[in-house]
Amino acid sequence: MQQSVVLSIGLPVALVIIMLGLGLSLRIEDFTRCLSRPWPILVGLVCQIVILPLFCLALVYVADLPPAISVGMMLLAASPGGTSAAIFTHLARGDLALSLILAAATSVIALLSLPVIVNFSMEAFYGEASKVRLDVRQVMQIFVVAIIPALVGVLIRSRFPVLAQRLDRPVKALATLFLVAVVLAALIGQWQLLVVWGPTVGTVMLVFSVASLLVGYCVPLLLGIERRQAIALSMSIGIHNAALVIALAMSEHMLGNPEMAIPPAAYGVIAYIVGGAFVWLLNRRTVLPSSG
Repeated sequence: MQQSVVLSIGLPVALVIIMLGLGLSLRIEDFTRCLSRPWPILVGLVCQIVILPLFCLALVYVADLPPAISVGMMLLAASPGGTSAAIFTHLARGDLALSLILAAATSVIALLSLPVIVNFSMEAFYGEASKVRLDVRQVMQIFVVAIIPALVGVLIRSRFPVLAQRLDRPVKALATLFLVAVVLAALIGQWQLLVVWGPTVGTVMLVFSVASLLVGYCVPLLLGIERRQAIALSMSIGIHNAALVIALAMSEHMLGNPEMAIPPAAYGVIAYIVGGAFVWLLNRRTVLPSSG
């Protein structure tokens, strides 16, 4: 499960460029609007920190997975939103500013919540607690790759609005190509893993991925949050930071158990496919009424 140079260097660089481009579609007012009305942010945090881990706990007990796989699943459920969530949000015409704010919030909260979930999971599935602290540098990577480039894009738009408007369509095309490349790279890199664990872990990952997106989308709608914001919450909650969980599981200074990295590795493939299908369904729903 070692990352190639292309994945470890090329993908972060591509993400920085794309997030810079996505920021060009935002205004400072978009962020102040979200922060002045924090209800969607609070709902998203409850879904991410409370509802999803509880659902995952029930899922792993029902599936009767091995302890290491169960711990890996719980880590995944408690992980913050992935950097690609903003790209999915943009393609699905969701509230991109809300997506970035939630990514920043969950990343900071993960410094406290993720170790709690780790220790609880080790106690529940192994019968022994594990004193794990999350490295601040791992969480800061999310800011460096996603949040900061997007904010730079926002500042550029405030100074050069015409340029930002011209770049909107090319950036969306680049984001689509990026997602396709990530899915292909994940499929190729983790093919053996999928062949071995696909029938068991793959099925559970598929259920978890679909449930994550639906929780993030349906719960906000039921609580009166508008559709664009529900889309943003769905992507932020449904696209987890699998790379962070893999690092946490495999690092000898943390858990040091490669088997725990199997769920996030499999999820890294399945989530992009499910998320892409969800984006297609959301956009199809938007287009259909006007085509009749």
